[in-house]
Amino acid sequence: MITFRNVTKKYGAHLILDRLSFEIQPGEFVVMKGTSGAGKSTVVSMLIGAETPDSGSIEVDGVIVNQMDEDTKQLYRRKVGVVFQDYKLLPKKTVFENVAFAMEVCGESNEAIHRRVPKILEKVGLLNFQDKFPEHLSGGEIQRLAIARALVHKPRLILADEPSGNLDEENVRAIVNLFKKLHEEGATILMTTHDPLVQELVGGRSIVLENGRII
Repeated sequence: MITFRNVTKKYGAHLILDRLSFEIQPGEFVVMKGTSGAGKSTVVSMLIGAETPDSGSIEVDGVIVNQMDEDTKQLYRRKVGVVFQDYKLLPKKTVFENVAFAMEVCGESNEAIHRRVPKILEKVGLLNFQDKFPEHLSGGEIQRLAIARALVHKPRLILADEPSGNLDEENVRAIVNLFKKLHEEGATILMTTHDPLVQELVGGRSIVLENGRII
């Protein structure tokens, strides 16, 4: 599903990723751990084509992401569910509208939107909050909304960048359980975190980054 081959990335003189190589097989749930600045978010950015490596290659499902043109990237991104560290929610839109917008920009019909969005909101436990605005949601609810938006195109690959954020333990457990359910339904998941509790709850394989390298 995912293959990094000798990926190096610098910002100016600062080395972010240092000949990074790893593989994630279809159906795996892998946690990428490391302190702030270890390179975790850069890995996620590269997987969606928002950043390109200085050298090396990034392959997803047999396609080299860093060789895609912009039109191909747009189509590819619709197949990847991304939960961003800063959520990237639209404050002037309701819970329903935030999820619906991700379908609207891809040209989905109103019928498809009104059929699918309530199902997604129910899956993440937000169906009764669909008319609320993000500012009226708790931290855990905001995170579940970000997850809901990532699910609109039924992705086989889900990337979650520090999804536990500043959540308390109860909400961390709830969010991890939601991701585990998505994994059981067939999604391949790569989750970045600096929180030891997340790895404990997820179990399975982890990749530990330090200064852009696996240790």
